[in-house]
Amino acid sequence: MQFNPDEISPAATYKLLTGAVIPRPIGWISSLSAENVPNLAPFSYFNAVGEDPPHVMFSTVRTNNHNKDTLNNVLETGEFVVNLVTEDIAERMNLTSQAVDPSVDEFEFAKLTKAPSTIVKPFRVAESPVQFECKLVHHYQLENHSNGGAVIMIGRIVMFHFDPEILLDNYKINIEKYRPVARLAGSNYARLGEIFTHKRL
Repeated sequence: MQFNPDEISPAATYKLLTGAVIPRPIGWISSLSAENVPNLAPFSYFNAVGEDPPHVMFSTVRTNNHNKDTLNNVLETGEFVVNLVTEDIAERMNLTSQAVDPSVDEFEFAKLTKAPSTIVKPFRVAESPVQFECKLVHHYQLENHSNGGAVIMIGRIVMFHFDPEILLDNYKINIEKYRPVARLAGSNYARLGEIFTHKRL
């Protein structure tokens, strides 16, 4: 079957896209409002986009032409932290996906520990074994939207934080100890399963 995205609903497009592009890493983005209220929310439209210098991207929807708190905060302050999600904190990550008032501190709401960052102002999630301090360098609103569209945010990583427990020699990461979680469709998530290797030719 084939589907023209201009001829099906945004909900149908979302189901097809998020059901096919799997698994997706989760960027758990922490930010600060202009009034210094901490915010924390997960985004599965997230990935690394380069290493020289290192950059990441995440995309946030604008449902009913309304900005999410994360988008407002990052546009106002130009800073955010990416916290990576692992099996033991997945449930608390899910708690922070709820729509709450901008005055709510999701760190407190999900009973998470604020760790001070080194360069940027937003807090890190202490329970996450990997965190990237980032400064916004680009943002781009997708065009031809019907319900508010989405905004792509690209940030330069200015500081890496890794729990020594998941590190091996020569900057490699121990996948068995890291235990990352990936996003699937609907309410589904995935752990790492069987791993196979193909050496690059």
